[in-house]
Amino acid sequence: MEKKTKLQWLRSNLDGNGWLYILSLFGVAVYSIMQLTVPFVSREIVDVFLTSDDAAANMANRRDYFFFLIFAMVGLTLLRTTIVYLSAMGCEKVSQGALYKIRTYLFNKIEHQDMNFFNTYRTGDLMTRLTGDLDAIRHMIAWVLKSCIESIFLVGATSIYFFIMDWRLALAILALAPVMLWIIILFKNKVKLRHRDLREKFANLNTDAQENISGNRVVKAFAREDYEIEKFDKANVEYSTYSKKTAMTWLEYFPYVQIVAELMPIVLLVFGGILIINKQMTPGEFVAFSGLCWAIANPMRNMGGIVNEFQRFNAAAAKVMEIYYSEPKIVDKENAIELKERVQGKIEFKNVSFKYEDGKLPVLNDVSFTVNPGETVAIMGETGCGKTSLINLIPRFYEPTSGEVLIDGINVSDIKLHDLRCSIGLASQDVLLYSDSIDGNIAYGNLRLSLEEVMKYAKYSQAAEFIQKMPERYDTIIGERGVGLSGGQKQRISLARALAVAPPILILDDTTSAVDMETEKEIQHALKSLDFECTKLIIAQRISTTKACDKILVLKDGRIVEEGSHDELVAKGGYYCSLVKLQTGEEVVA
Repeated sequence: MEKKTKLQWLRSNLDGNGWLYILSLFGVAVYSIMQLTVPFVSREIVDVFLTSDDAAANMANRRDYFFFLIFAMVGLTLLRTTIVYLSAMGCEKVSQGALYKIRTYLFNKIEHQDMNFFNTYRTGDLMTRLTGDLDAIRHMIAWVLKSCIESIFLVGATSIYFFIMDWRLALAILALAPVMLWIIILFKNKVKLRHRDLREKFANLNTDAQENISGNRVVKAFAREDYEIEKFDKANVEYSTYSKKTAMTWLEYFPYVQIVAELMPIVLLVFGGILIINKQMTPGEFVAFSGLCWAIANPMRNMGGIVNEFQRFNAAAAKVMEIYYSEPKIVDKENAIELKERVQGKIEFKNVSFKYEDGKLPVLNDVSFTVNPGETVAIMGETGCGKTSLINLIPRFYEPTSGEVLIDGINVSDIKLHDLRCSIGLASQDVLLYSDSIDGNIAYGNLRLSLEEVMKYAKYSQAAEFIQKMPERYDTIIGERGVGLSGGQKQRISLARALAVAPPILILDDTTSAVDMETEKEIQHALKSLDFECTKLIIAQRISTTKACDKILVLKDGRIVEEGSHDELVAKGGYYCSLVKLQTGEEVVA
């Protein structure tokens, strides 16, 4: 995707309302020019009916013209009000449409990112981009650009009108404009960096809040409420300080802008008075100048606010566009294979090595093994040896640094990601349940499941018994991330969810670590009697889990150091044998 400038990108996201936005901005321009009508009419009334030598005769003989001017003033004011209302409504409609379009696109973009993306960006930062940053972009469309157009046309039209009436007085008043412009440029250069820092502080504040709320159980378990309040308060103070500092930046320059703006009426009074005394200007023209002096001063005053909001937009748009144009590295190849039939479930690792992008040492080193269809293979090893990293290569959460991972003889990188992941049931180590019913959580991977089928998979995972005791059974709404359920209950629902897609490949990452031994035994028995063919890859530390597996792989420092059945590995007397003796209570021989 070709990257655009911020304004080009903004224009391309007007949600098909580009012409409505142009029409609305045109209305703003027309409204700004129409601001001249009242001073023009006022000048005519003063010169013809008040200060003219023939004022009394004009009032008597040209009464129709007098009323025409009065009604014209009222009519044009009503017309101007209607135009500004419609223009504001049009800009707001376009801004809301653009906000919806960009937010939807960003969420879809985030959903299709790979795991490296989520390792890089914090949740709070992503939430800031989807909320506060997008609001700054909406404000840019609805107010900033509209105000900018209004100021430009108002100053431009007024300046032209001034020169038409009297170029000398026009020059005297507009001579102050370059000074005002110089002050605004100084302000812009200073506030730009402050908006960037302010945006980062806001992202940090959101991150602290998100982490604290999601980790509330840990906070309460360690009685760290006061610590977390103090930590959040520190981030809040930093954000508040930067927010005030950014807001005060304009106040540093505003007095100078105000002085220049207030000089304009003084210049008008002095130079205009001289011109009237010398009869080089009519009183009506002076009234017109006086009535429009604000049309030069106010836009210059407002320019500070416009520049401030424009820099806020710049900081926000840079962050949003970073996600908007980001592309996942793990994607379908152009000629990716579509799996039209159910895979048999053969898994092969051929000389696979892997390390994370931000890591220096390899996590896996030259790993090779084969799992035949229908087999149950256990993976064991010390913490940090690469077990979870290994299984994450099968659904292509990450790509191997070298080597190949194959399913049914096909490299997983050659298979369409959707088809590949639909062929794998995964119950991860970090159990995530949604704020939904138990039924909805189990059927998450296949929403077409009937309640009877959901109940069947709950029985496989030994979750049916405790679900029946819940207030509304399968319709019971569980809290965010499964709050209110024990660790074992969450693991069993997670296992049922993985089984509910009837996968040809089932990957369990220490899924029964929180359940009791009796329940684990029943789960193992149920996994052997599934009503569909399934290859199982299980990460486990309990011998009771691995003992009945067809094959056991022992990892150490990213390499397979032992491979075989339970009896074979016990006979070898290595790491697995030591673990058996440790868990069965026998003394480990040094």
